[in-house]
Amino acid sequence: MERGSFSSSKGDSADFESELTLSDKLKVFKSTNFDPQNYVTNHCGAMSEKEIRHLCIYLVGLKKASAEEMRKSVYANYASFIRTSKEISDLEGELVSLKNLLSSRANIIHSIADGVRVESLHDGTDYSRDDAIELKDREPTKFDKWLSQFTENLEILLAERRVEEALTALDEGENVAEDAKDHGSLTPSALFCSNRQAVRTEQLTRRAFALSFSAIAQAANDSLAIFDDEPAFASELVTWAVNQTEAFAQLIRKNVIAAPAASGGLRIVTECVHLCLGHCSLLEDRGLALCPTLLKIFKPYLEQALVSNLKRIDLSTAAIAASDDWSLSYPPVAGRSWGAASVSSVVASQQKLTSSAHRFNTMIQELCEDIGSLEILQLSEQALEGVLQSFNSYVNMMINAFPASVETENLEGPARRIVKIAETENQQIALLANALLLADELLPRAAIKLSSANRGDDQARRASDKHNRPPEQRELKRRLQRLVDQLRDSFCRQHALDLIFTEDGGVRLSADMYLSMDEGKDEPEWFPSPIFQELFVKLTRIASIVSDIFVGRERFATILLMRFTETVILWFSDDQNFWDEIEAGERRLGPLGLQQFYLDMEFVILFASQGRYLSRNLHQVMKNVIGRAIEAVQANNIDPYSVLPEDEWFADVAQIAIKMLMGHANFENTERDMNSPTASVSARSVSSAHSHGSS
Repeated sequence: MERGSFSSSKGDSADFESELTLSDKLKVFKSTNFDPQNYVTNHCGAMSEKEIRHLCIYLVGLKKASAEEMRKSVYANYASFIRTSKEISDLEGELVSLKNLLSSRANIIHSIADGVRVESLHDGTDYSRDDAIELKDREPTKFDKWLSQFTENLEILLAERRVEEALTALDEGENVAEDAKDHGSLTPSALFCSNRQAVRTEQLTRRAFALSFSAIAQAANDSLAIFDDEPAFASELVTWAVNQTEAFAQLIRKNVIAAPAASGGLRIVTECVHLCLGHCSLLEDRGLALCPTLLKIFKPYLEQALVSNLKRIDLSTAAIAASDDWSLSYPPVAGRSWGAASVSSVVASQQKLTSSAHRFNTMIQELCEDIGSLEILQLSEQALEGVLQSFNSYVNMMINAFPASVETENLEGPARRIVKIAETENQQIALLANALLLADELLPRAAIKLSSANRGDDQARRASDKHNRPPEQRELKRRLQRLVDQLRDSFCRQHALDLIFTEDGGVRLSADMYLSMDEGKDEPEWFPSPIFQELFVKLTRIASIVSDIFVGRERFATILLMRFTETVILWFSDDQNFWDEIEAGERRLGPLGLQQFYLDMEFVILFASQGRYLSRNLHQVMKNVIGRAIEAVQANNIDPYSVLPEDEWFADVAQIAIKMLMGHANFENTERDMNSPTASVSARSVSSAHSHGSS
């Protein structure tokens, strides 16, 4: 390299080594226009190898000095750095929460706008679809422009946590809305009224967190820095912190949770308390246990909110039940669609229920989610008992929906709730489907949300397995099942009474239907009595319906058919008037009456056995009543076994009756061996059965 270049480079190197501060030395590199490639080209292009090495050594030293300076700066401002980082993180979280709040409010507003007719202020006229089209086409008014600017300014104030200014802006907005209303223009004043309290609640809560907990945390830090662990000063700090927390809790109680607690707004109360307890838990690291102070003030209002929410569930469910068409359908996508809770609830409950059952389930799931988030309050047991009482109330409502219950059962005095009557069998079986699905799956799933608060999610998942259920889960299932059994027994009792009694109060299943058979001279046409024919037809029809509805729950369907059959048979088996006439009446039971009674019982045994709902208890009861009828004939000095056909005859006639009643009788294979002792009886039974069916 030329000497001139070297001298120039050497002069630049000397500039680096001049007595400058580190900040001045780094100033050239801090410039926004700094270009490393140009810098190397301009300053180092004519340097010798020795000068380049010297410059490299100098730059390495400068790098070390810069790193040391940065380290000292970080250590000197570490506490401020950490505090600022936390504040930034908290601010980001609050901004996200605020964004979610605004988004949820917007969803609510859109839902209201979509589902409710907007009130027009022009002399009370309706706001039609044509008006909406015109509004889209017209130019925005002065008020529309103001509203758009107002909304934007309000969002900025909330984002910047300028609470007082935001509340003042809301007051001004209400005044402008009222003025617009007075002038007869379309106004969203209802929007201000509905959202004002929500915004006040949210911002007042946030503000209280920033005036209260941040001040307590800062005071704890200052006290520790100044007085160390001096007991006297630590005690004063605790006393002051408790007083501040009580003042904060009273402020929140008065302005935030008192009104929602009274009206059943459990979600607002639980979210507010959850936030408060979360901030308190952060102070526990500083030796301040303030959660008991909050709980002493908040717990009564949480309990009040829980009770009010349960009442609201009962009233809301009753309102839907009053117009429920009792048809099964999948759950609507809505529910609590403004949060993740509803998504999990809907996904987890893709089962068919009626509209009132869907409403009941949605509200119960939301209640358990809200209570389950506050494990420290130990409200799970109280909430679970409330859920059971609400389900009991809903079951009673469904019992009242049976036609027979209008006049005969489950009356609640003058305050009896009005429900829409389930008139058809499909509707009545839908009531059973409601109760079974709620008791078997949905309510236990809601209870797991409560138990997960006390045992942890893993244990709660294990509790959902029926083989690993804890005692309280098993007790819950038993209590729920008892309520389902009440509804099922009401269904069976109603249909049994419909069979046994006529509309004018007469009895269709009486002793006279058997006693009168021996008064005639001709032998009757042997076929099951009409009431047992109707019993078979009704059971067959119900079996077809329940097979479609209770898929995967065949055991419940079988028990339903079993209980229905037992209800009819047990009615006359326990009817003392029936047996008084059979055993000690003026007319005595004769051979023909005994044969008809025997045939009726064998007919029931046969179709119940073929349908697989013949219980051991029912079979034994029917054998007992057959034996009792035989003894009544023996008491008249008649040998019943000499006049009764063989058991095979009863089975043949019963089977023929079943085929005829089902509409596919076939008599080609009914011919018997004419040399059989019962041949004449069998042939006569086939002929008479055929003629009975034809008539």
